[in-house]
Amino acid sequence: MARATRLTVKKKPLMRSSLAVSPQFIELSDSMKERIAKKAYELWQERGHRDGRDLEDWLDAEIIVMEKIHEARE
Repeated sequence: MARATRLTVKKKPLMRSSLAVSPQFIELSDSMKERIAKKAYELWQERGHRDGRDLEDWLDAEIIVMEKIHEARE
């Protein structure tokens, strides 16, 4: 009789860049969404128009836009 083994998959926490992800949701203004969308589109173009990475492009664009805002405030 064959013995069944159970595999346990450990999920690694998702982290983008070095920024910690807050459990709170922040409502973005329309102008902020527009800036992020524009940057995400630029990233999509730079990455060779690869489909299926829209969330990755958006999250990376959020980080880039937020870092630029933070740097401008310093």
